[in-house]
Amino acid sequence: MPGLLVSQNCISQVHLVVGSTALSLTRVSKSLECGADVILIAPKTSGTSQTLAVWETEVQDREASCPNFRWIQRAFKDDDLTVLGRDEVDNVVDTVFVALHSPSAVGTRISALCKRLRIPINVADSPELSTFTLLSTHTDGPLQIGVTTSGKGCRLASRIRREIVSSLPRDIAQACHKVGELKRSIEEEDAKELEHHSINLDSLYHEVGQNDDDAVQSHKFNELVLEEISDLEKSRALKKKQRIRWLSQVVEYYPLSQLAALSIEDLGSQYRHGRNFTAIEDVVTNKKGSIALVGSGPGAPGLLTTSALAAITTADLVLADKLVPAGVLDLIPRHVETFIAKKFPGNAEAAQEELLNMGITALKEGKSVVRLKQGDPYIFGRGAEEYIFFSKHGYRPLVIPGITSALSGPLLAAISPTHREVADQVLICTGTGRKGAAPAIPEYVDSRTTIFLMALHRLADVTVWLRDAGWRMDIPCAIIERASCPDQRVIRTTLEHVAEAFERAGSRPPGILVVGKSCAVIEQLPSGQTWVIDEGCTLF
Repeated sequence: MPGLLVSQNCISQVHLVVGSTALSLTRVSKSLECGADVILIAPKTSGTSQTLAVWETEVQDREASCPNFRWIQRAFKDDDLTVLGRDEVDNVVDTVFVALHSPSAVGTRISALCKRLRIPINVADSPELSTFTLLSTHTDGPLQIGVTTSGKGCRLASRIRREIVSSLPRDIAQACHKVGELKRSIEEEDAKELEHHSINLDSLYHEVGQNDDDAVQSHKFNELVLEEISDLEKSRALKKKQRIRWLSQVVEYYPLSQLAALSIEDLGSQYRHGRNFTAIEDVVTNKKGSIALVGSGPGAPGLLTTSALAAITTADLVLADKLVPAGVLDLIPRHVETFIAKKFPGNAEAAQEELLNMGITALKEGKSVVRLKQGDPYIFGRGAEEYIFFSKHGYRPLVIPGITSALSGPLLAAISPTHREVADQVLICTGTGRKGAAPAIPEYVDSRTTIFLMALHRLADVTVWLRDAGWRMDIPCAIIERASCPDQRVIRTTLEHVAEAFERAGSRPPGILVVGKSCAVIEQLPSGQTWVIDEGCTLF
């Protein structure tokens, strides 16, 4: 038989937790989050167990930092249930959690006492001793979601909860706030109007329970509400009914993903004028723009994620890096406005500022903007800077990862960045510091594969810096340019000869430098040659 699911107001209640386990600390934390006063009953440990010693330290830290928590260092006593509670309920505790290491006579005794006193009790791993169970929960602001399998699914409830949460819009908490704010605004304004005219017709026009979370949709949901009635009192009362009905329809019909973007001011203006909305498009009064930071991958259209493809094909404006290959740009529909960054040496900061300002202007116009970046937005792509910038202006970006050339490039060049007994770590770093400054050079580690981005334009300097930092000059390395594109090129050599080989071959940006023994695991330099060049990519 399924249980009754409720959300309980625990503020100022007294919760008793029995047991010296990790779970008991979890119960303490959860109760404190809900506003309860928590008492932990557990004997002081002997200190012989490191686990218990750590547990005791955590409890002491909690007690020192939280005035609503105290630890009684002894075993449970029967009268704890009727002595430690609040004065207003005759000192009976409100809820009991038993979190002992294994089912015991203590848990059975506490359960019997609680049931006799009608105190809700939960005994860990013992549903037969419990009068309630805890749900697998998700909390986001005012929104709480709880899942239970009634003890049948082991960890299945947690899996189901994650699946449900992942399907919700990320701004769902903001949507709850917006709807609640508008509901309060309507109720306050209507209360003033009814009080001013000495009208009290709530019993005629208010359906009991319709403000509760478990309210079912009444058959009167789409009932006709007359816009004009001759009787003044009934007219005003029906106007109130009309506005509450209007809010219910907004909640029912409007996409959850866009509820958070609704403007309280504009919505309030609409209901004050008594409009009766019958179509979803009537509600859209002030569409808020959206911004996505999208990684375009290393270059081949086939390595673009489906999420990235959906973003660029549904955008109103695409702001692209100049390094995004033509094959990816060709996927953008013709009707989508596209702007490519005018970045060149000495103009990078000004061009970046131009892109950001164009994005803000479009967002204020309610447009969907995509900031299309080469590779992955957060791998030397200034993605975090742009996230912070747009967030400060009131537009929190959606970030869509891209396949970075730092990891896909070596794969496409027959280089495995990690290989047993050869390379057990990978380092991604830059060859160019902020405003062109020299970067911090990492120490040489024989078992590491180091991948340099933005290094080829100053490759001769980079090799000198590495030599001066103690790097072996005979270490294998490779330059990978235009990874995954049909004109991909790979120069295989050693650190000693890489600058010369690159100068002879010429530049084909964008490209990366890979250094480490892993560069010679699959493909080795032919005997007697200082470098070799491989042309083309046959994957796409």
